[in-house]
Amino acid sequence: MSIIPEKISALSLSGLRPAAEGFVLDEQVSHLLRRAHQRASALFLTVLTEAQLTPTQFFAMARLHEMGKLSQNRLGRLAAMDPATIQGVIRRLHERGFIERLADPTDRRRMVLSLSPLGQETVKRLVKDANRIGEEILAPLSADEQGLFLGLLKRLV
Repeated sequence: MSIIPEKISALSLSGLRPAAEGFVLDEQVSHLLRRAHQRASALFLTVLTEAQLTPTQFFAMARLHEMGKLSQNRLGRLAAMDPATIQGVIRRLHERGFIERLADPTDRRRMVLSLSPLGQETVKRLVKDANRIGEEILAPLSADEQGLFLGLLKRLV
């Protein structure tokens, strides 16, 4: 059962004024993407609440889990975060013991990040639920539509 209420079918749009200059909010891609993001985020937070992680923190940890040791800069790029955001994410994850900072043996000026044992355990525990949430997000679509949607979404990003 989803925590997100289904579209309210009783909502009547008959009282709305005609769209000015062809602008209909419910047909705007940015508005629809924002609403889809809100739904996905709300569902995903149900998985992360117990671990007290934000989606951004989980995605950084998941990327480290996938890739192994990475520099902070590379992790930021691979997790689609700007330098200021990744810096804060790394600081908080390090303070909570989820990641380790190690000196890069080839360049002492650079730090290499890796998941700590606690970080590894946490990601492994959350991945199953994260996959389930992904399925729930896509549930309104048929299998063919899911593949098409994901392909198109990847092209947009």
